[in-house]
Amino acid sequence: MQLVRQNEKSGVNRLRSGTVVLAALLAAAVGSGCAAETGGGTGAPGAPAKPAADRSGDASPQAGPARPPDSYAETVRKKQAARAVAAKKWRLAKTPLAAPEPPRTKPRITTRKGFEVRDDQGLPPVFTTVPTKEKIVFLTIDDGAEKDPELLRMMSELSIPYSAFVSDYVINDDYGYFTKMQRRGVAISNHTLNHRYLPGLSYAEQKREICGQQEKILKRYGKRPTLFRPPYGNYNRDTLVVAKSCGITAVPLWSAEAFPGRMEWREWDQDLHPGDIVLTHFRGKEDWKGSMPDMIRHVMKTITDKGYAVAKLEDYV
Repeated sequence: MQLVRQNEKSGVNRLRSGTVVLAALLAAAVGSGCAAETGGGTGAPGAPAKPAADRSGDASPQAGPARPPDSYAETVRKKQAARAVAAKKWRLAKTPLAAPEPPRTKPRITTRKGFEVRDDQGLPPVFTTVPTKEKIVFLTIDDGAEKDPELLRMMSELSIPYSAFVSDYVINDDYGYFTKMQRRGVAISNHTLNHRYLPGLSYAEQKREICGQQEKILKRYGKRPTLFRPPYGNYNRDTLVVAKSCGITAVPLWSAEAFPGRMEWREWDQDLHPGDIVLTHFRGKEDWKGSMPDMIRHVMKTITDKGYAVAKLEDYV
């Protein structure tokens, strides 16, 4: 019986010893798990722990978890709140609507039926509407004659995207105005050097007008455009061949044109459609019965009343 009692006691001692060892191992595992979770303050839960810092020096301060970037919806919410304030300041009838998030893949664009030229395979497409089902339109402004600083402030505060198609002969007295525009996120695109009727020019003359403006824009604004709009919307096969030769990939025309007090429509139903391109010009009271801000107030009322938002053309083309 004594032997049995001694064996029981010995077994208890062995159990206690094993329990101590197991507890130590569990503590080490917990400590290792915490280290893996914090990773010295930088790792992710469940990720392998990073090597310990050099013990010869002090450990670096541990940063808290990084704040995730705002979602697109949150960004839109903040922008719309600011837009509402700006809309009152600039006397818009309504706050402009928010455009949807741009597509991850740009739509495939082809030449509009009836706008083709002979043997146009591989040439830049000519179009008036971007293929999309979203209720968005695109605002484009041509030439560059009027350089109204109010326009820059207005469009920035309202966060209305637009694209500028400029001609050198009317912007060369103040390139800096369009530099300010570019810094506000506006793409500077090609509208030829001198706004000439291109089908009436030789191939070489068209090349000077189009490719010459490509180089002017590259020199002044640091980037050769990929979008080109021919003056008056007129072109021929030489126009597209020349344009392609100096880096143009697309030729957006327009579906509607905006003025301070009216809209002019290309389409038979005289209405907006998803993806329509809206044209207007850098003009002022010398040419219009109103200023550029007056024109923006009118065109935005039309666009917003019809339930459309303005999106950035370069996000889709």
